[in-house]
Amino acid sequence: QVHLAESGGGSVQPGGSLRLSCTASGYIYNSCMGWYRQATGKEREGVAVVNIVDGRTFYSDSVKGRFTISQDTDKNAIYLQMNSLKPEDGAMYYCAGLRGTCPRSTILLPSEFTHWGQGTQVTVSS
Repeated sequence: QVHLAESGGGSVQPGGSLRLSCTASGYIYNSCMGWYRQATGKEREGVAVVNIVDGRTFYSDSVKGRFTISQDTDKNAIYLQMNSLKPEDGAMYYCAGLRGTCPRSTILLPSEFTHWGQGTQVTVSS
C-alpha cells in the first residue's frame, strides 16, 4: 500500500505563492499523479495531473498559466507551484495517484485515482 503525504499548505494573501509537496512511500515511476482540491461545500476538482514516465502535464482551465506541477522521481515526490493565488483557490489540496500511465490526456475524475493523501489546507485571503 502506497501512502501519500502532502505538505506546504498555509495562508497567503491574494497574488501570493505557495509550493505544495507530495511524497510517496513507494516508487512513483510509471504512475499517474495529480493534485486535486476541495473547498467547503463543493465537490473535489482536478487541478493538475502529471504522467510520470514521460512528464506530460494537464491542467484545469482555472489554474492554467498560474500553477505548475512537477516531479522528482529520485525523491518519489510531486510538487505544485501555485502563483498569483486568488481567494477562490482556497481549499484543501489533495495528492492523488494510480499505477500505470494516465488513461487520458486530460484531468482525470477523482474516482479514477486509487491512492490519496490526507490533504493540506490552502487559504487565500487579505
